[in-house]
Amino acid sequence: MIDQQVSLRGGAARLPVRPRTGRFLVLAAVFICAACGLVYELELVALASYLIGDSVTQASVVLSVMVFAMGIGSLLAKRLRCHAAVGFGLIEAALALIGGSSALVLYATFAWLGESRHALVGFSLAIGVLIGAEIPLLMTLIQRVDRQDAGGAVADLFAADYVGALVGGLAFPFLLLPMLGQLTGALFTGVVNAAAGGALILWVFRRDLSSRCRWLLVLVNVSVIAVLGTATVLVDDFERAARRAVYGDQVRVAVQTGVQELVLTGADRDSLDLYLDGRLRVSARDEYRYHEALVHPAMNGPRARVLILGGGDGLAAREVLRYPDVRSVTVVELDPAVTRLARTDPALSGLNGHAYRDPRLTAVAADAFTWLRADRARYDVVISDLPDPGITASTKLYSAEFYGLIAQALAPDGRFAVHAGPMGGRPETYWTVEASVRAAGLTTRPYRIAGRYAGFAASPDRVGGEGHGPEDWGFVLAGPGEVPQLALAAGGPALRSLGSRELREGARAADAARLPGRTPSTLVHPRYWEDV
Repeated sequence: MIDQQVSLRGGAARLPVRPRTGRFLVLAAVFICAACGLVYELELVALASYLIGDSVTQASVVLSVMVFAMGIGSLLAKRLRCHAAVGFGLIEAALALIGGSSALVLYATFAWLGESRHALVGFSLAIGVLIGAEIPLLMTLIQRVDRQDAGGAVADLFAADYVGALVGGLAFPFLLLPMLGQLTGALFTGVVNAAAGGALILWVFRRDLSSRCRWLLVLVNVSVIAVLGTATVLVDDFERAARRAVYGDQVRVAVQTGVQELVLTGADRDSLDLYLDGRLRVSARDEYRYHEALVHPAMNGPRARVLILGGGDGLAAREVLRYPDVRSVTVVELDPAVTRLARTDPALSGLNGHAYRDPRLTAVAADAFTWLRADRARYDVVISDLPDPGITASTKLYSAEFYGLIAQALAPDGRFAVHAGPMGGRPETYWTVEASVRAAGLTTRPYRIAGRYAGFAASPDRVGGEGHGPEDWGFVLAGPGEVPQLALAAGGPALRSLGSRELREGARAADAARLPGRTPSTLVHPRYWEDV
């Protein structure tokens, strides 16, 4: 070891490394800390979108609060420049603890308190303040190691910071999420953050520390790593307890796929509930009403070739396959785990009538928008059984561009049916979807039926959300030519809660409620409208 003496503001610092080595180690710490900071940021956005919904709003809240807090942190760090080494060590330990545990605490507040918004803002503010305090202190530290003009030091620090952010931004979706999951990924990032910050200060700048400060940093960092490590060991038990708090005691399947979290509850087909990313997608108590209303009006006419977009649970396919003159059914589902569950789970496969055993059905794992752009086949019927139009991730699947692709896929006398959201609870969303279908050159016929729990306030059907379900299910039947009357196909199964008279009355009521001047959507869908 070669001791170097470098003066800063008239003082001298004895460091155990060469200036070039010390500079490299400081920049390496900047790189790692920047990567960890961006992972915390992305973790908050991803988990908030899952727990609260409306990813655009949640991303805006997290980013704006965090950037504002970074400015506050930079100002506060001015007071620590005289004690830059110990200050940076304590800040990194606090950042590791708060950032690493943020996902765990957010999920806990959602599971047991039913509300995560305040915790989201609190974590965004705290993490932003700590990240903002890093650069002023690192600027002081790098000048202790190597004599360098301020402009050059700032350029080096920001270069390492930006490259680290790039690596963290890519590592989060491609490594941490698929390999560790959201909770464990955040905890692991916190451990790395604490280890990197503590190692830099306790090795390179240990001679700047008094014996008391040195032991304080050792104790704090060991404690933080121990807490995060213990939480990592116990995270599986925590997730099981949280899921029971959210979904009840009958959780049978809970898996994070490459697309979404999939949870299946209920002991048999009569009590089955399927949740995708926390949203109730299928309830065995009344799913037949939704799927019959979605499918059968569109089956009134030629129906040899049918395309189902989404609907990997097989329930829409069950209704289509009841018609003996249907020759082929193609199901395009983004998440292959959903179709696999629909094939193999006894309760779900029993509920869908073992639709995947029918040789007429072909399942395709693909994004519906991309698949339609490449497909050149024509279909007599297209059924859009996709996530709610109010979910930001579904935006492009309710756009005028998407319906234009469907129009190209329809035979001249074909029909298209889509769920457009609750007409009564969110008319803005419903009529935007209907206008988007018309913008694609299709003739529309809107209709609706009573929702899951008619009479209660509209809700997004999220676990823990207010309300108990939509007031109604709103649909749009469309076609390139004249759309047939809302009636069942000859010989089709009887709808238990819906008949042609109710459909016609629903269509008239919907038309009377049409919002004047409603324009079609494009790839940017209106925000999620709900009553709370």
